[in-house]
Amino acid sequence: MAWAAASPADKERFICIYPAYLNNKKTIAEGRRIPMDKAIENPTSTEIQDVCAAVGLNVLVEKNKLYPREWNRDVQYRGRVRVQLRLEDGNPCLPQFPTRKSVMLYAAETIPKLKTRTQKMGGSDQNLQPGEGGKKGKGKKKK
Repeated sequence: MAWAAASPADKERFICIYPAYLNNKKTIAEGRRIPMDKAIENPTSTEIQDVCAAVGLNVLVEKNKLYPREWNRDVQYRGRVRVQLRLEDGNPCLPQFPTRKSVMLYAAETIPKLKTRTQKMGGSDQNLQPGEGGKKGKGKKKK
C-alpha cells in the first residue's frame, strides 16, 4: 500500500485523462469512458488541457504518452493529461469536480465550444459549390 503514503497533491497521484476516454469514434472496449451522446469527435490532449486549465484545475500534459489500447501511433492520438483532483487533505480541489468522471464529462461538454473547434467547423463547407453533383456523364446506350 505504497500509494496510501503518497499525498493526493503529488503529481503521480493526479488522475490521467487520455483523449480516447472522450472520443465518440471509440467503443467502450476501445477505451471510451463516457456515454456516446456526450462524447466528442477526436479530442486532443491540448484541448483537454485548455478546458481543464481554464476552469482552474492544476493540469500537466505528457505529450509523448500513448493510450495502451490505441492502435494508431499517429501524433494526433498521442498525449495524456494529468489533473489534480484532490488537495493535501483529501478534499476535492473544486467542489464541482468530486470525481474523475465529472472532469471527463465537463471536458467533453466544453471542448466543442473552443474557438479552434468552431473555426474548423465553419471552414469545411467552402469546397461545396452549387450545381455540382448529381449524375456524372452517361456513356452511350448499348443496343
